[in-house]
Amino acid sequence: TRLSIYGRSMSEWDKLADWAINNNVYSDNVRWLIQVPRLFDIYRVNNCVENFQQILVNLFQPLFEVTKDPSSHPSLHRFLQYVTGFDSVDDESKPENPMFVIDVPTPDEWDDQENPPYSYYLYYMFANITVLNHFREERGLNTFVFRPHCGEAGPIQHLVSAFMMCESISHGLLLRKVPVLQYLYYLA
Repeated sequence: TRLSIYGRSMSEWDKLADWAINNNVYSDNVRWLIQVPRLFDIYRVNNCVENFQQILVNLFQPLFEVTKDPSSHPSLHRFLQYVTGFDSVDDESKPENPMFVIDVPTPDEWDDQENPPYSYYLYYMFANITVLNHFREERGLNTFVFRPHCGEAGPIQHLVSAFMMCESISHGLLLRKVPVLQYLYYLA
């Protein structure tokens, strides 16, 4: 089952965790996947964030804080025991500039109103989840998978990016058009 965290404010995690704990949203048979919509362009146009780094900080800083000190966010600490991973969702068919160039802005410099490309989102989520997982593993806490929506529509490079950075994907319908890549996913 999926729940959304948008990255618009740092308090989103605590609000979600409080809701889940206070309403006893719990089952031994249900685990949560947190979906992160790729909506930077909308947040930027509406002045909800100044740059892409703010979304990353809002998404990951509370997770690093609660991993370091579970008492800093007690409800979040309890809730994360039932979270298995992260998803990245949006309409993949929206046109994008893949930006395979050396001078791509870093997240703190990405303040344009254009949405970052799919692979940009994936890379920065992958990097943060990887570091967070190492930290959580050292502390004996559960870790998270990264399983984004990928391959429903849009360019093939989405499937390539996800293959390199994610544990698995949701959907992958377009793999039928790229047999070599389909075989790599099968082998992995």
